[in-house]
This record gives sequence, structure tokens and C-alpha cells, in this order.
Amino acid sequence: MNTPPRDLALLPKAHLHLHLEGSMRPGTLADLATAAGVPAPDVRRYTTFAEFGARYTAAVDLVRTEAQLRRVMREVVEDAAADGAVWVEPSVNPRAHRDRLGPPAYVLDLLLDEARTTADRLGVGCGLMVTAQRHLPPEDAVALALLAASRAKAGVVAFGLATDEARYPPGPFARAFAIAREAGLISAPHAGELAGEASILGAVRDLGADRIGHGVRAVDSPGLMAELAARGTVLDVCPTSNVSLGVVSALPDHPLPRLIEAGVRCTLGADDSLLFGAGLLDEYRSARDVLGLDDARLSDIARWSLEASGAPRGTVADAVGAVGAWLEAPAADSSLNPAETYGRWPKEAS
Repeated sequence: MNTPPRDLALLPKAHLHLHLEGSMRPGTLADLATAAGVPAPDVRRYTTFAEFGARYTAAVDLVRTEAQLRRVMREVVEDAAADGAVWVEPSVNPRAHRDRLGPPAYVLDLLLDEARTTADRLGVGCGLMVTAQRHLPPEDAVALALLAASRAKAGVVAFGLATDEARYPPGPFARAFAIAREAGLISAPHAGELAGEASILGAVRDLGADRIGHGVRAVDSPGLMAELAARGTVLDVCPTSNVSLGVVSALPDHPLPRLIEAGVRCTLGADDSLLFGAGLLDEYRSARDVLGLDDARLSDIARWSLEASGAPRGTVADAVGAVGAWLEAPAADSSLNPAETYGRWPKEAS
């Protein structure tokens, strides 16, 4: 008889690439639309990155009260924990809610409070990535970096940069990332999704990227992959997203295995499960079932996600040990429960 595979939901992992509003539950989106008295937007109807962005914005615009924003954060942390994440780092843009909910600092503190409360209740950890938008002036990114830096000991652990990298290169945002890095935040801009080698090199050299959102276009350059491997730069990879947005033609063609074979450390993330239809656990299952990664390699990805996260080092050490226990346990052993033991919210950061 074939031995059942290990349960990937029980593999302790960190979820590092997910955007808050884009990760809300479909049912929550429907409830928000009902409360606003409008039809729920068809967030999966897009053919271009610009249309995708418009669908995302439509979801954001339906979050109109503090209670609703708290609900979105609460459910995102709950869903990550259900998928086996012992640490989760949602990407947030508090400026997106200033017209409805108040100044960015107020919104960020609300998000930090709900993240901490939910993480404590579930026995997992959560830190936030504050993310600037490329299509806005670099001065806006500087303002966000200063805000993020001011909350570096209160639960903000990373600083990101999103939207269309093909139109907006990383260089002008160097000052914002310097501020974030000076505060001890992880540098985690998007690059190598809609643009190629120059975008990735800019993220590394101009922004000091510790992690890169996507980065999959690095596979086109052996020299670049060697540089990423030598630097220890981590790619937060989202295979379903890449297929949905046409970055990769089909899931079996995804370059994740080739990147790893070249020595590049990669994590798995869902990006925007509301718009792409796949959560963190789905990505791990696809990596096994479609991309052919075995449990040893999947445990590597989980370990890299923990090591590259903003989690307290004690949390990382405990969770990495649990990853090893998962791999050493018999494949059919379902007794492990990472959420019971690992990934506690850092009390000193509250």
C-alpha cells in the first residue's frame, strides 16, 4: 500500500506574501457590498494588470468602517493559521483608508491591535508589512516609511513596494527604503513580476531588498540567480498569481523548482486569494502535486519562510525545529499541531 503523504496543513510555515484586502474571504466581500447597498464586484474578472488593480481597489473601497477593517484583518490571520502558518505578515497600506477611517497612523494602529489580538487568541504570530505604492510620488513612500519606522517596535516588521514595476522603477524609492532599513525593518519590494532583470537588480541594489515579492523573472538570467543565491535574497513566490496574471503560461511551467535548484531561497505565498482563488495551503499542495516538489523540499520552503520573516528569533527557532519534526514524523502522522506550540506573538512588541 502507498503511504499517505504528510499533511501540509501541519507543516509549520510563515505566510509572507499576502495583501490584506486582497486576502479577504469572498463571503466577507459579499457582506461588505450588502452593507454598502451595492452589488459585489466581480473581482476575478480581469485580463490585464490594470484591470486586476481596479478590481482590488473596488474591494478596498467597500471597507468603510473600523469594524469591517478589523473583520478583514481578523479573518486573514485566522485563514493563515488554518493553513498551518505559525507566523503571518499581511501587507497593508493604511493610506488607502484615510478618507473613510482617519489618518494613516490611526488606521495602522487599529490594524496592529486587531492583528495582535487575533494572533494571541490563535496562538500564532503576526507582524505587518507597510507597503508603498509605486504609482504615487516617492514622497508618499517616504511618509509611509517614517510611519512604519515609528511602529517598528509595535508590530510593523517590514516595508514593501507594490503596483506596476514596469512603469515605475525602484530607484526613486531608495530614500524611503533607507529609512525603513535604518529602523530595522525588512526590505521587501515587489520586483521581477511585470519586469525582468533590471527590476530585480534595482530592488536589490537600490532598495537593499532582503526579500523580493515574486522575483520569478530571475530565472531568465543564470548570473542573476547566482547573485541572489550569493546574497541570500529570498523570493516570496506566488505561483497561482503568476499564472492568473500571465507572468507564467501554466502552473506546470512555473520556474519555482528551477529557482530553488539554482540555490535561490524561495517562500510560497497566496498574494491575493480573493482575486486568484488559492490560499497558502493550496500553494503548498500545488507545489507538491503539480510542480513535483517532495516533502524535504517543501520543508525547506517552510523553513526559509520562517527564517526570512520578521518573527522573533525564538519563535523562528522553535518553528524551524517543528518543521524538522514534521519531516521526520511518519507520513501518516496527523498528531502534530503547530498552532498549539509555535509562533507566539512577541509580547515585548505589544
